[in-house]
Amino acid sequence: MREKLEQSIEKLKAGDHSAFDFIYERTHLSVYYAVLYIVKDKMHAEDLLQETFVKAIRNLHQYEAGTNFAAWLRTIGKSLAYNFLKKNRRETPTDFDAESYKYGTYETQLPYIFDVAAKLLSETEYEILMLCQVSGYKRREVAAMLGLPVGTVTWKNNEALKKLKNHLQKEGGV
Repeated sequence: MREKLEQSIEKLKAGDHSAFDFIYERTHLSVYYAVLYIVKDKMHAEDLLQETFVKAIRNLHQYEAGTNFAAWLRTIGKSLAYNFLKKNRRETPTDFDAESYKYGTYETQLPYIFDVAAKLLSETEYEILMLCQVSGYKRREVAAMLGLPVGTVTWKNNEALKKLKNHLQKEGGV
């Protein structure tokens, strides 16, 4: 995966815009969950995700081939997210029905679980959990995205699941 991603980056640098689709498909979820963890708002996270890719394309010449592209993108996204928070400290969240999970349908329970995970887990645990369990990436793919050993990803994924399960059982939740 990493080799094909690097090839696509080189194609994009050379002006082949068709390579962007593959790059976006392989990296957007990693960036999205990193940004969502910081801003805690889906609409703003989606906007910041798009800003991240715009900024990355403008500055693609600064990316050093052979380094971790997904980590480079997440760094850009996190920086944009922290800047966003600084600028908008008093703004109210845009997610509608933030407490709709209390009314009991399965579709409304997932945002509650995501919120609990964001509050309970470390940033790395949250990213790993979202990428492995929600997005369906294999642990080796997540390890490559985050620049971590596969064993660390496996361990953090299992620990995150245990923490979430224990919390939900104590709360009598979902």
